[in-house]
Amino acid sequence: MFLLRTIDAFRSSAAQETEEESPDLALAQMRRSMEERGLSSQEFSDPTLMRFLIARSMDIEKATKMIVKWREWREVLVPNGFISDSEVADELEARKIYLQGLTRCGRPLMIVKACKHYPSEDKLQFKKFVAYLLDKTIASSFRGQEVGNEKLVAILDLKDISYKNVDARGLITGFQFLQSYYPERLGRCYIIHMPAFFVSVWKFVSRFLEKATLEKIVILTTEEEHKDLVEQIGDVLPEMYGGKAKLVAIQDVTLSLSL
Repeated sequence: MFLLRTIDAFRSSAAQETEEESPDLALAQMRRSMEERGLSSQEFSDPTLMRFLIARSMDIEKATKMIVKWREWREVLVPNGFISDSEVADELEARKIYLQGLTRCGRPLMIVKACKHYPSEDKLQFKKFVAYLLDKTIASSFRGQEVGNEKLVAILDLKDISYKNVDARGLITGFQFLQSYYPERLGRCYIIHMPAFFVSVWKFVSRFLEKATLEKIVILTTEEEHKDLVEQIGDVLPEMYGGKAKLVAIQDVTLSLSL
């Protein structure tokens, strides 16, 4: 009996050690895979690489391909390492994106007022704008320097929207950027004040979203759910939503560093 217990204890301990070591092993294998593709892994922190691994279910090959594509995408769309306000001036003029500070969980809060948005004719500028707002929102949570596992919280406010504001392609672009180039950066996305006519639009957009992304999206429909939102976000939530803060347009926020 003692021997059996000893064997069981050994197996349990070994299993636990294997489980604890597997992330480190996956990271080491991914770094080696990146180097084989000519991409230096030293510039990436473990938390950063882990985001890509998690996004690809810990598949080394898929995660490596993902980060390689990310690098290629950044070199084309963000060749200077950041996007200046002047590059997205037309999109900023509408003052439709707000950056409110950190939630109770320490995550930056971004608010999108859809009633101020109109589909863009300049598709390249819009893509740069999406990268601009995601970069700046994430960077606003850095405490001195990037760790690599920072996540953002977003509120998509559909109040007072009309058919002219509907931009299914724009929504798809935003979420696909999060999925492909900002893996595991989305902590939670709350959609509020969804009108009845938008339900069919959302069903269409949802077809292009991965299961992991859909699981992070919450559509608020009741007063109780809104109260929970206020409690989870904290004082940085604007007054119009039950918080204590004023709306701050993203271009009015100055950061000490950029991505």
